[in-house]
Amino acid sequence: MSKKGHETSPVEEPADVDDLPDLKRIKQRKTMEELLHFCILNVDKPAGPTSYRTGERIQQAVGADKMAHFGTLDPKVTGVLPVALNRACKLTRWFLRKDKTYVGIMRLHEDVPDGRLREEMEKFLGTITQVPPVRSRVKREPRERQVFSWEILSRDGQDVHFRASVEAGTYIRKLIDDMGDGVGGAHMLELRRTRAGIFTQDQPSLRSAARIERAAEEYRERDERPLREALIPGEVIGYVLPVLRVNDDRLTEFLNGAPIYAEDVDGEVGRPPETDLAVFAGDRFIEVARTVEHERMVARPEFVFN
Repeated sequence: MSKKGHETSPVEEPADVDDLPDLKRIKQRKTMEELLHFCILNVDKPAGPTSYRTGERIQQAVGADKMAHFGTLDPKVTGVLPVALNRACKLTRWFLRKDKTYVGIMRLHEDVPDGRLREEMEKFLGTITQVPPVRSRVKREPRERQVFSWEILSRDGQDVHFRASVEAGTYIRKLIDDMGDGVGGAHMLELRRTRAGIFTQDQPSLRSAARIERAAEEYRERDERPLREALIPGEVIGYVLPVLRVNDDRLTEFLNGAPIYAEDVDGEVGRPPETDLAVFAGDRFIEVARTVEHERMVARPEFVFN
């Protein structure tokens, strides 16, 4: 691990996706078939199965054609694992880049005073350079990541309960191991993800895989309420990316991949080039588009929801 300097970028509290009024209106007007075609579930991953197996379990329960999860958790790690179904899988890359928050327990190999431990942990705030662990599936080469906060919550001898907010792709196990080099050693005992971007463990939408399976069974038995309550419309992308609102005059053309021009936009456009935007016509999600430098053209589609 190497460090470039202390940075104090705050991690903003995410919007509560369960309480967003536009999403509630969108969800209410959709049929279950429409919701399942383009939705995300806020899954509480248990210890044991892989993230993929957890997502696959959800996919099989609801009968989805496709599944994608937003951010792998190690088998022993629990917590927030957003799982996209069907067309919402195309949104994966925009959700994967979001910051994460974890709570866990690390065990110190020596009896280190609190003050000394905090000093060492503070050295790992800001921009750090990590080499992924040996067992990771990514290429083992140095890469920069941001650690926004890392604090001690409580302590029982050499077991330290902590909370950390980090950039996506930061390995907490490696963070602890690297920090331990300065205090006689440390390793991770337990870890739980409490936030992945706008999805948190405190939201009513959080469901265990078992609870989703039961809701899916009730849906097949003609009671859609439990499953409907768990489904988050894919239109939630409008709370992750900046929103561009367009007139619906050329709706058919947009749905066929046509670019967006200045005269199509409802209001002014002030986005720099190569910015991804969630494009809506009223409450209807059209696409994710990327802005371009052009005299009249505003953006080209990256993903069209058709």
